[in-house]
Amino acid sequence: MARKKLMRFKWNEEVHNLFQPEKENYKAYKGKWNEYFKNDHPIILEVGCGRAEYTTGLAALFPENNYIGLDIKGARLWKGSSLSVEQGLTNTAFIRTKLQNLEDFFLPGEVKGVWITFPDPKPRESEAKLRLSGLRFMNIYRKLMPAGGKVFFKTDNKVLFDHTLEVLQDPSLKIANLEFTHDLYQSDLLAEHYGIQTTYEKTYLNQGVPINYLKFDFLPI
Repeated sequence: MARKKLMRFKWNEEVHNLFQPEKENYKAYKGKWNEYFKNDHPIILEVGCGRAEYTTGLAALFPENNYIGLDIKGARLWKGSSLSVEQGLTNTAFIRTKLQNLEDFFLPGEVKGVWITFPDPKPRESEAKLRLSGLRFMNIYRKLMPAGGKVFFKTDNKVLFDHTLEVLQDPSLKIANLEFTHDLYQSDLLAEHYGIQTTYEKTYLNQGVPINYLKFDFLPI
């Protein structure tokens, strides 16, 4: 196991598509991601990406977009990074960072969409500000996206999901076209997840736990 970890750490240090603090170009592409991807395609984020099932899955389905997965765990990012190289995906990148630092990597209006996929629910009230679908992070996504920017959210945790629906009622967010379901796999919205499932999602489905899903657009500020 130790050998595998060392190999993965070495990969992360050397591979071109993963940006982490030890690298000179860690924050080099803020406002210039078109230079990295060598195109002006829309940028879609997967925040708290884990093994980056959505970053890599969507990138394979939609080469007309660029996808960036963000997580604080290097071992998780290794999975998405190595899979991208294995599959020849040139429209993916990965950033190792705490997500409250998103604005260190993107300019306002530079991001066209955000996927939040099975985040840690942070159930304690003292952790509320760390919920990736909470008001604090919604305001960050709001800053990074232009009018029409889209947010997609999937979770097994109904408490977190209902809290998110409450957050979205905040008039300062200015959202439109909100659609949601408490049971994605029995919903007309099912096709919108493109058959992509995270490891957590598969586990919960096998346990008979329904999957919550929502999407919305940001209006002009």
